[in-house]
Amino acid sequence: MIRVLLADDQAMVRGALATVLGLEADIEVVSQVGSGDEVVAAAKETAPDVALLDVQMPGMDGLTAAAELKTALPACRVIICTTFGRPGYLARAMAAGAAGFVVKDAPPEQLVEAVRRVHSGLRVVDPALAAESLATGTSPLTARERDVLSAAKDGSTVADIAKSLFLSDGTVRNHLSSAIGKTGARTRAEAVRLSEERGWL
Repeated sequence: MIRVLLADDQAMVRGALATVLGLEADIEVVSQVGSGDEVVAAAKETAPDVALLDVQMPGMDGLTAAAELKTALPACRVIICTTFGRPGYLARAMAAGAAGFVVKDAPPEQLVEAVRRVHSGLRVVDPALAAESLATGTSPLTARERDVLSAAKDGSTVADIAKSLFLSDGTVRNHLSSAIGKTGARTRAEAVRLSEERGWL
């Protein structure tokens, strides 16, 4: 029996995934959570073989939760299951130790097969996304540039970003300028948008 943990902030989606997987004789959904913060604690309590994590969740995103889960329970294999099939997400998921990456609009039988394959020790990646990821390449942004762009998402001023990240105004301006150049954007708002579309943030 393959024991599965589901983490998705949308209750209806989580329930549908649980139903699909629960129909299989060799799969049992042992835990369902709605935020990334709950993943590690639930996994420690229920000892799943495979964790199916959404990317965008409240509290902690699925990519961060995947990395923490790999540290806390190395034997648990992680599949990222998301609506947002962005190349940057794929690269970050693999870096976080995920063994699989599937998109939610894939047929249910593909999801079931992905769980079985990952449980058996294989890696599973959506083929179209893998091809796009190779074409797009890896993120050119440094960790600090990502932090600064993420902080700029809500339109915060340079001073506000500097204060929240404990940086000087000049350092924030330098990181924003560098990120704008690397993304080929004209403004920081466009740099944020392009980075999000590519899964770099």
